[in-house]
Amino acid sequence: MQTILDELERHRGQARLGGGQKRIDAQHAKGKLTARERIEVLLDEGSFEELDMYVEHNCVDFGMPDQVVPGDGVVTGSGTINGRLVFVFSQDFTVFGGSLSERHASKICKIMDMAMKVGAPVIGLNDSGGARIQEGVASLAGYAEVFQRNVLASGVVPQLSLIMGPCAGGAVYSPAMTDFIFMVKDSSYMFVTGPDVVKTVTNEVVTQEELGGAVTHTTKSGVADVAFENDIDALLAARDFIDFLPLSNREHVPERPTSDPWDRVDESLDTLIPANANQPYDMHELIRKTVDEGDFFELQPAHAGNIIIGFGRVEGRTVGIVANQPMVLAGVLDINSAKKAGRFVRFCDAFDIPIVTFVDVPGFLPGVAQEHNGIIKHGAKLLFAYAEATVPKITVITRKAYGGAYDVMASKHLRGDLNYAWPTAEIAVMGAKGAVEIIFRGKTLEEIAERTAEYEARFANPFVAASKGFIDEVIMPHSTRRRIALGLRKLRNKQLENPWKKHDNIPL
Repeated sequence: MQTILDELERHRGQARLGGGQKRIDAQHAKGKLTARERIEVLLDEGSFEELDMYVEHNCVDFGMPDQVVPGDGVVTGSGTINGRLVFVFSQDFTVFGGSLSERHASKICKIMDMAMKVGAPVIGLNDSGGARIQEGVASLAGYAEVFQRNVLASGVVPQLSLIMGPCAGGAVYSPAMTDFIFMVKDSSYMFVTGPDVVKTVTNEVVTQEELGGAVTHTTKSGVADVAFENDIDALLAARDFIDFLPLSNREHVPERPTSDPWDRVDESLDTLIPANANQPYDMHELIRKTVDEGDFFELQPAHAGNIIIGFGRVEGRTVGIVANQPMVLAGVLDINSAKKAGRFVRFCDAFDIPIVTFVDVPGFLPGVAQEHNGIIKHGAKLLFAYAEATVPKITVITRKAYGGAYDVMASKHLRGDLNYAWPTAEIAVMGAKGAVEIIFRGKTLEEIAERTAEYEARFANPFVAASKGFIDEVIMPHSTRRRIALGLRKLRNKQLENPWKKHDNIPL
């Protein structure tokens, strides 16, 4: 018996060594952890249970039968994060550069299938050179099998991708279909075609980092959500982040004990809005003073900064927060902000996470570039997302809510459950000066000024909308947290269903 146990331990030791000590050292030299070290940081200590440790590739070409490594370049299994079940795959760059083979893909598919059956998040740690060329179309088939599961799992269990090394070619489409992507600065990159191919085809000279690095994708493209300094930071952030999410679409949002009183009053909010309507203020301050302990996990902070998205908690329960940011482009809606917020709203709706919206929006961004690049269709994504969402929706208008942008930002007309306004709110078709110049075109400057003051007195307040029932209550800024907490309580058992359909046709 002891001989058999020793043999088992030998097999395990061989699998744990991956591509060998030399390659492990090379991974460390790049400032990167190994696949197994990453799992140790991500999961609760001692909770990881590995599956398919002994799986080997089945390639018979190009001398591959002589190069067999147990596990075949990916570590898969399950464990817990703060006691809650998750499924994980971690690609091992020390084995064939983490390249994906048919068997490698089948290991990933197996844990994704299990995650969907039991209802638990899937976390992918990506560090791969791409398809295993020696296997040809079999490796491409493997990618497509993973893609299919990404689609089936979408809206069923949360999917989080951590890009911790190369992720190129067809490999990028799996993370792209997951819900959130974290990247590591200077050691991870994503692109469909690399710098060499780009130079050959378009004659553009670009580095890997410029083309698809963490900074590029979290600022310019918006493909990734957050860029971290190193593997450890990314993995610890993932632990915090998963704590905000329900395990599946069948589960309620997680609840965590909090000592922050639900009815906490913050008098400083009464002076948050500047006297000058054109002066910006930081919407982060309102968010932090509303959520429990000021704990707010922001997503895509460096992309489309004119809108803020992320998760917080109220009375210990997760809420999704969407807020216009007056500090960037005066908080206008544009193509990037509409896409950013629209997808976030749809995620919250899929997993029954209540949505709190803070509104200070002067309208949509005008301009030839915006129109030619499809602001109409892209702006409609956010509108569509809010309109189809059946989760509890609470909206607080702090200052400007002008034109179509007022409608889009979770207005009463898009089935907002509780729509509040601060006394400083201005709900109108447009700003007073622009409106008066249209209505009284051709009048003298003195008449325009007089009419502008008249328009402001009549419309630059929340009471016209409140008189029509479009605003449920004009609230004191300092009581915002209390109002939201009470609102979320009463909406906890909300039931609302959209008409039956196979699926909708969101404007893509």
